[in-house]
Amino acid sequence: MRVTLEEGRALLRSSPPPRPAGASSVLVDIELAGLCRSDLKEVAGARHGPSQFGHELVGRVRTSTVAGLTEGTRVVLDPNVRVDRGTGFADRMWAAGPPALLRQALQPVPDGLPARRLVFAEPLACAVHCLRVAGRRAGDLAGAAVTVLGAGTAGVLIAALARRAGARVTLGNRGHERVAAVRRTGVAGTDVHAFDRLPDRSADVVVAATSFVVPAVLDVARRILAPGGLLVLYGGTAPGDRHPGLDCDLDALRRSESVSALSWQGRPVRVAGSYGTAEEDFDAVVRLLSDREDPLAAEALVSAEVDLEGLVSLLSAAAPLPPGKVLVHPDPR
Repeated sequence: MRVTLEEGRALLRSSPPPRPAGASSVLVDIELAGLCRSDLKEVAGARHGPSQFGHELVGRVRTSTVAGLTEGTRVVLDPNVRVDRGTGFADRMWAAGPPALLRQALQPVPDGLPARRLVFAEPLACAVHCLRVAGRRAGDLAGAAVTVLGAGTAGVLIAALARRAGARVTLGNRGHERVAAVRRTGVAGTDVHAFDRLPDRSADVVVAATSFVVPAVLDVARRILAPGGLLVLYGGTAPGDRHPGLDCDLDALRRSESVSALSWQGRPVRVAGSYGTAEEDFDAVVRLLSDREDPLAAEALVSAEVDLEGLVSLLSAAAPLPPGKVLVHPDPR
């Protein structure tokens, strides 16, 4: 069983997953998957770049021709490593390609951790990577005033990690309903406010972690960013995206992870991009999730759980998703 995306529609297929072409391959039994906002963008036809549909997953190797990925190895997926694979919204997923890339794409994780925690490995790796970018561009984040715009899963995780790095963190969101929901989880561990409550020129670093980096979000960032501060573009952009008064190609800057020093309506700022992950980010995530004294309990963000049939119904409905993370079980519930 698997959920595929075909011509903008999510369809439930009962046939076995097809094995991609390639001499080296791995078949993974899926334990649990998470629904990402980028999956919703793909369904809506609003996401740019290669498909990553069904990429937040934790599973176990069933069969493999790749050294280091032996039968029984528990893995999560780095979707930014280009291998041929099926959807992770399935009971099984094939991946094929060069052995070195398969070992990068399928990152081993410990047996002793619950799947409900490990399913956050990929979004957490993206958050770790974002904070690495911010640290490289802004220096030590300890003591810095960091404001994260967007209280979805990504924004909450970035805020939580920035707090652990010693930053003075504020989390902002456009809608008041999401603000209240995030406060109840306690995962961010910091103040959560609506955008209109964020004080002017209060942030040394602003991370734009909304689903899309739209002009309204950039206007908030400009208002709250201190002169000479750093804006990190994390949320979605499209080719050619620009913003009035900000002389740079936002999408090119984000995807290349470059940085530009600019004047924005007479104020000096630096704009940097964060895109994807690196292998060391997953190593850091395993340490975070395995910490017995102070584990990052990301599973508190779970707001709904469905099986594969329920996922198709959810993706076909016109109603908005509940705030928080939706988990997808491969077996009927």
